[in-house]
Amino acid sequence: MGDLLRPLRLDIFPETGFIGPEQATQVTGRHLSDMRGMYQDGRAAEAMTAAGDPLLYQVYNADIPDEPPHILFGTTVVYPGKVGSEYFMTKGHYHAIERTAEVYYCLKGRGMILMETRAGDVAVQHLERGKAVYIPPGWAHRSVNVGSEEFVFFFAYPGGAGHDYEAFEGLGFRNVVVDREGRAVVVANPRFA
Repeated sequence: MGDLLRPLRLDIFPETGFIGPEQATQVTGRHLSDMRGMYQDGRAAEAMTAAGDPLLYQVYNADIPDEPPHILFGTTVVYPGKVGSEYFMTKGHYHAIERTAEVYYCLKGRGMILMETRAGDVAVQHLERGKAVYIPPGWAHRSVNVGSEEFVFFFAYPGGAGHDYEAFEGLGFRNVVVDREGRAVVVANPRFA
């Protein structure tokens, strides 16, 4: 059956989000160019992409089979920064199997979790070190770094849940988080007007 079906212990480093040892971790990075059309200020996004295409976030996954009955877990690191006035964020997604939930536990930094349902319900939760957020089945979720340091959080969800990123490639989420005079403010996405 293989070593991964035996008990597994990994180290999680809260300051960096790194999970080790390396042979038991998969890393995914998303640059600004991977998020074309997701930020409100398209000109600022294209200028930043041309000037160096910043890394917005990385996901460290424990190398566990992505199938039931396993529980997938890892960490996400969202770097500090803004595109225009909008804070760096993750792509955001529904689970492909929408009757699955997820848990986030903040290890470092400050962020907001934007959530919404296909019916149009919205919710926002603030996350900081030592706080957790439960994301119920059927709720899409996006993480936003609203601080000046890395926003690092642990996540766990059922194997086989999958990700539906395509749902947000046109209009995006119903809310966006912008900087207003040094404060992170949640505003309605003007694309839904």
